[in-house]
Amino acid sequence: MPGSQSSIDARRALRAAIATTASRVPPGNGVPSIRHLALIAESEPIVTPAVWTDSAALTLATQFVARSRQDSLEEGCRLISRYFDGVRLRRPASLSAGVRTHLYACVAEYSGALGWTHMGARFAAEAQLFADTPSLLYRTTTLIALAQAMNGEFAAADTEIRRAQELFDAHGWPAVEKNYGHFAAEIAVASSRADVTGLRATSSQMTATHPDDPYWIFTAGMADVTAHLYSREFAEAFALSSQLLFSSRRLSSHSFPRQNLVCLHSDILVARGEFTQALSLLAQHESSPGHGICFASQRAASLLGLGRQRELLAETEACAADEAEHNLRTLVPLLVRRAVAFQRQGEARRAMQSFESALLLLVRAGISVMPFVMLPRDEVRALLDAVADARPALRGDIAELRVALPQVAAPLSTEPAPRADAGLTAAERELAAMLPTPMTLPDIALARGVSVNTVKSQARSIYTKLGVGGRRAAVEVLSRSLVR
Repeated sequence: MPGSQSSIDARRALRAAIATTASRVPPGNGVPSIRHLALIAESEPIVTPAVWTDSAALTLATQFVARSRQDSLEEGCRLISRYFDGVRLRRPASLSAGVRTHLYACVAEYSGALGWTHMGARFAAEAQLFADTPSLLYRTTTLIALAQAMNGEFAAADTEIRRAQELFDAHGWPAVEKNYGHFAAEIAVASSRADVTGLRATSSQMTATHPDDPYWIFTAGMADVTAHLYSREFAEAFALSSQLLFSSRRLSSHSFPRQNLVCLHSDILVARGEFTQALSLLAQHESSPGHGICFASQRAASLLGLGRQRELLAETEACAADEAEHNLRTLVPLLVRRAVAFQRQGEARRAMQSFESALLLLVRAGISVMPFVMLPRDEVRALLDAVADARPALRGDIAELRVALPQVAAPLSTEPAPRADAGLTAAERELAAMLPTPMTLPDIALARGVSVNTVKSQARSIYTKLGVGGRRAAVEVLSRSLVR
């Protein structure tokens, strides 16, 4: 009951948990208690006051951070818009600089947990404007680094990571107080470089500093899966990712690393040639706000493996058209996969445009190997060569990517690839054999003793089954298949 002693004690315990947690989010005063975070995450969000005071703002900030760290994200973006219009509070505020920083930093962390990287970056930058202590400056710097890394801005993120580490070392804070976002940003940047040593080192540090926190252990495990993938230890990667994704503790994890691990698991399935299984896995998931995790882009790798280029292009069209709002880290792989699909369809100009756009974005934001993970090596190399010829200024960056390609591209199959004409009927195979000749479709109809409409219908069926747009592209696909 509201006035009972137990109710009074519960409110008192909650207030104490909020006060303690608020003081321990930045380094210098210990780390928040998992028990306190769980208690705060279950509390009802604060009623919007007529004027925001330090006390009310600290309560709201702590509720945001507790929900982030306990993966209590059911209200999603609505929780932010309840209190903010963009990055401005909807009601007047009279806040000290430190509390304002703390509030905005906690909203940035919550936005990052949702995978909403653009909003996370805005709140983190706003928080840093008012950071008036070294501990708050460190916290906001790690949040900026994480938002940039999650958005694929790896060069900028690397700079912020080094700045954060310098602050942390200079003030002698205990290793256990190193921010989760700091580690997560390090993992993202190491992943962009296929830095196996860096991934394993960060995983070890996370496990050593927080051995009893399942959220940290899960993220460390995700880093280990990535290291196995880049080391081409596919059996080990599959075993560990399966253990993490399907164990009873899988929900004791942050949403973004969990969804990212789903994508890694699908990459491993692609490496094993299990394209249909990868699609089935991904079908259960929806992209996060702003597409910090983009399942349309992730499905594209499997669709390429199955030769379903048309379906790939149709599914990724909306994302490709929404470049301004789409997360950069997932947009670049999407453009690369579309380029391969266009190339297979014989649309060389569109393939070049898509691939060139992807490389220009990479060069500006920071070179990353992630867009090429588990894609067909020879087809990607051909596109790299084409852009190198067209844009000499990019040759240095392209050379770097060429060196890394064998480490991240799909394995060369040890089994003979299925013939492209395997799914055709006998009549369609007969027609397919005549497509490379100079004969027109009416000539072919006459030679085969059938109507022109029959030949046209069979030709359309062939193009659909091969995932191509016309005769020339069909001939290219069939020729590649027969050469193999």
